[in-house]
Amino acid sequence: MFLFCSYSRLMFFLMAERIPSTEPVDSGTGYIVDPGAGGVAEQRRRGRGTGSNWSGRFEKLSRAIFDDGWGTAEELPPFATTVTVEKPKRIITRNDSPDIAFDRSINPYRGCEHGCAYCYARPTHAYMGLSPGLDFETKLFSKPNAAELLERELADPNYEPEMIALGTNTDPYQPIEKQQRITRRILEVLDRYNHPVGIVTKSALVTRDIDILSRMADRGLAKVALSVTSLDRKLSRSLEPRASTPTRRLEALMRLAEAGIPTAVLVAPVIPALNDSEIESILAAASAAGVQEAGYILLRLPLEVRDLFVEWLELNAPDRAARVMSLVSQTRGGKDYQSEFGKRMTGTGPVAWTIGRRFELAAERNRLNREKFKLRTDLFERPLMTGDQMSLF
Repeated sequence: MFLFCSYSRLMFFLMAERIPSTEPVDSGTGYIVDPGAGGVAEQRRRGRGTGSNWSGRFEKLSRAIFDDGWGTAEELPPFATTVTVEKPKRIITRNDSPDIAFDRSINPYRGCEHGCAYCYARPTHAYMGLSPGLDFETKLFSKPNAAELLERELADPNYEPEMIALGTNTDPYQPIEKQQRITRRILEVLDRYNHPVGIVTKSALVTRDIDILSRMADRGLAKVALSVTSLDRKLSRSLEPRASTPTRRLEALMRLAEAGIPTAVLVAPVIPALNDSEIESILAAASAAGVQEAGYILLRLPLEVRDLFVEWLELNAPDRAARVMSLVSQTRGGKDYQSEFGKRMTGTGPVAWTIGRRFELAAERNRLNREKFKLRTDLFERPLMTGDQMSLF
């Protein structure tokens, strides 16, 4: 144990060998999650999605604030959002996963202020030496040179066009996009060179770029999906505290559809005993908004996300915590998570099968997924960079 000075008083910082937490909670979940030991006071995390800020899995020591009795912890300021500029050398990320529909993506930001308690991208903050907890939603990284990097990569003579996905790891329309406008500049480049793009977001801010997206859609180059986790404002607010409200997401889908942009709704994630009862109502509302396609993803709890989500359950739905985690286990072969391709998105077993079948029937009833919109690649025009020679033909 070490002592540090803070606000001219002494505060203890517990530093121990890396362990997930200290004492188990008496909730029936069977998990070692103690919001009081590793957690952050409610007034400091107000408006955030998770309750703690444990060190990432790569750190040798686990650090947590412990008040020595002088009230020092109560004087600490609330968690504020900070943005650090990142300057990568490349912007297009490649993948060869057989169970997703794209092989390349762009993430304009690291971390996400939406603060979704279940976000499967949280563990990536550990690579930055930061916590997948509150750090993930407050210590953000932006890539302001993304558009320039994209244009350079599209100009590569060996580049072959396929749909670029935006929003695969963190949301391209999270609140800082209002000022940063990195996503918009990326779309301007894709529009200029007739390159297809698919967007996934939880934010109504996507409607700001209808001017670009509608032009691209006219050429078969753009489609947009919005994730609607719940129609219950209270549940949505606690699960996804800084994402757009369910009503605004449905309104955004309607505006996009009216502008001629192919739209989809994602019921994601489906959480047994928490929001799975809303599958039918979400698809019906999306269909009424003009949506053409729909999909779903079962709750994923890789690495640190498991403890963070269980902690959220203990704080926000303690009466259902044990039931939710029991059903999650039943969809994951008795485990908390399955990472195998083909299983990680939909799970296995009777509970997972029932969820899938209910989704299929609701989609059919609401005339969704009758046609899959495929984006064009034949219109792509390779950028000419300084020094390149123009073709004679």
